[in-house]
Amino acid sequence: MALDLPDFPWDQLAADKARAAEHPGGIVDLSVGSPVDPTPAIVRQALAEATDAHAYPAVAGTPRLQEAIVEWYGRRHGVALTSENVLPTIGSKEFIAGLALWLGLGPGDTVVFPAAAYPTYELGAALVGASTLASDDPAAWPSTTKLVWLNSPGNPDGHVLSIEDLRAAVARARELGAVIAGDECYSELGWEAPYADRPTPTILDPRVVGDSLDGVLSVYSLSKQSNLAGYRAGFVAGCDRVLGEVLGVRKHTGMMPPSPVQEAMIVALGDEEHVHVQKARYAARRTRLRAALESAGFRIDRSEAGLYLWATRGEDAWTSVAALADLGILVAPGTFYGEAGGQHVRIALTSTDERIDAAVERLTAS
Repeated sequence: MALDLPDFPWDQLAADKARAAEHPGGIVDLSVGSPVDPTPAIVRQALAEATDAHAYPAVAGTPRLQEAIVEWYGRRHGVALTSENVLPTIGSKEFIAGLALWLGLGPGDTVVFPAAAYPTYELGAALVGASTLASDDPAAWPSTTKLVWLNSPGNPDGHVLSIEDLRAAVARARELGAVIAGDECYSELGWEAPYADRPTPTILDPRVVGDSLDGVLSVYSLSKQSNLAGYRAGFVAGCDRVLGEVLGVRKHTGMMPPSPVQEAMIVALGDEEHVHVQKARYAARRTRLRAALESAGFRIDRSEAGLYLWATRGEDAWTSVAALADLGILVAPGTFYGEAGGQHVRIALTSTDERIDAAVERLTAS
């Protein structure tokens, strides 16, 4: 019997992609958030030096990697953890898709995620036959809720949840006996005060969770801050009880990050300079692209952090997609992220300076 899964959204962009590719200056693909800049040399060197990987890697991560993750949370977020509170993952998407399964959810249970949300939260619920609710209001979460996904900074809209927002969500999840997980992979990419020079808040902040991490997880990826999307380098931190259950499943299924990748992660987590350099690249692209979009009649909503501009002209999302495709620019319709995105498009900053400049020229001339 086939699984009842949602359609893969990007398949619906095929016609618009073909139209954009016909532009004399070539396509500017701003529809996906895949990094285009080089992986830092120090990270590549660490990977190369670890390629004599003859033994099976540790599912729980090497002690050195565990220590690096613990140190990173302490240094960047002021959160005190131990090795039992952290677990490396093969990127973050597989963890997001699999968590409902590993927690034993099924029909009759509810998975909650943001109103405008990354589609994988819904996919994870579909894999186990659980019900879903797209809601940003903790008071609306039903008694059947067993897993809550928060996403801050948000994909697609770049919103940032405050300490107060996170505290209210955690309190409600605990009241329901649900696990709550914060997907925080853009936390180093804040653009507006007070997060232009420090990470956005984590769900593990003591001001959010109090003196206990029970039932609370933070999910992170090095894909965005360190250009490691091809490495599949992520991790999760938080409640040792939940992570212990997840680790047991992952041991049985052999879900182990490769040893060379674990070594590369240690180096990436310990070096802040390359993160600052990459953020500056994105900031420059964001400034140019935002001004050009506004000159073309778009309004930018939220977008205070992350790798996207959440733009609207007050028209149907697909109308905006088509108009931009005529300029050779491919973007994602907000409908990929739920009904809340019906009049928005998501525009990624993850393209080369040359392609961003091409998009700016076309938008300002339109």
